[in-house]
Amino acid sequence: MNEKNILVTGGASGIGLAIVRKFAAAGSRVYLLDFNRENGQKVADELTNEGLKVDFKLTDVSDQEQVKEVIDSIEGNLDVLVNNAGVSHIGNLETTEEADLDRLFAVNVKGVYNCSRAVIGRMKSQGGGVIINMASVAATMGIPDRFAYSMSKGAVLNMTLTIARDYVKDNIRCNAISPARIHTPFVDDYLSKTYPGKEREVFDQLAATQPVGRMGSPEEVANMAYFLASDEAAFLTGADYLVDGGFCKLKM
Repeated sequence: MNEKNILVTGGASGIGLAIVRKFAAAGSRVYLLDFNRENGQKVADELTNEGLKVDFKLTDVSDQEQVKEVIDSIEGNLDVLVNNAGVSHIGNLETTEEADLDRLFAVNVKGVYNCSRAVIGRMKSQGGGVIINMASVAATMGIPDRFAYSMSKGAVLNMTLTIARDYVKDNIRCNAISPARIHTPFVDDYLSKTYPGKEREVFDQLAATQPVGRMGSPEEVANMAYFLASDEAAFLTGADYLVDGGFCKLKM
C-alpha cells in the first residue's frame, strides 16, 4: 500500500482511527474525513508528527455537495475508500422515533452513497480502485433493540453487493466488513452513562457473548480492511467479511 491514496471516513476515533494508523504506517497517504474538526485535526497532527502522511478533511458525509467538494480537492488517484463513518441507536420499532431513523439513514446509508458516488468516476477513469464498507453483524442477525441500526447496516451490505456487481468490469472491488462487539471509546462511554458503577461487570457480560470470550480490538478490524484493500485480495469482491469472534456462526 506504499504511496497509495486512502480515504477513511469517520477516521478520528475507534475503528476508523485504527484503519487510518494501519494504512499510514504502511506508507500510504491517508485522508481522514470526519465531521469532528477538533478530534480530526488533533489526530492528523499527532500522526504527522510521527512521520506519517495523514491529512484531515472536515466532512459531513450526509452532505452530498460537501462530500463532492472535499473529494474533488484530493489530487492523484483515489485508490481506496473506506466508508467507516456511522452512528448507532438503541431501540425497537416502538421506541424509535422518526428523527432517529432519519439520522441513521443520513449518516449510515446516505453517507456511504455520497462518498461512493463521489469516487466512482475517478476510480473508473484511473483503471480501478477499492471500496470497503463498514457493515455490522446487525445487518444479518436479529439483535434486540437495534431496529434502526440494523436497517441501516442491512442497506450498507446490499449497497456493497450492487456496487461490486455494477463495477466489476471496471476493476473496482467492493467488499463489506461486519464487526461484532469491538472495544472502542464508544463502548466505554455508553457503559459509563448507562451503567454507572457497574461498567466492569456489564463489560464482562458483553464480552462473554462473544464465543471467543472477549471483544475485538479496532486494530483487528483494521487488519481486515488492510487485507481487503491490498493486491493479495485481488480475487475478492462482493462479499461480507465477519470480524466477530464467532458471534454469527458459533453463537449458542
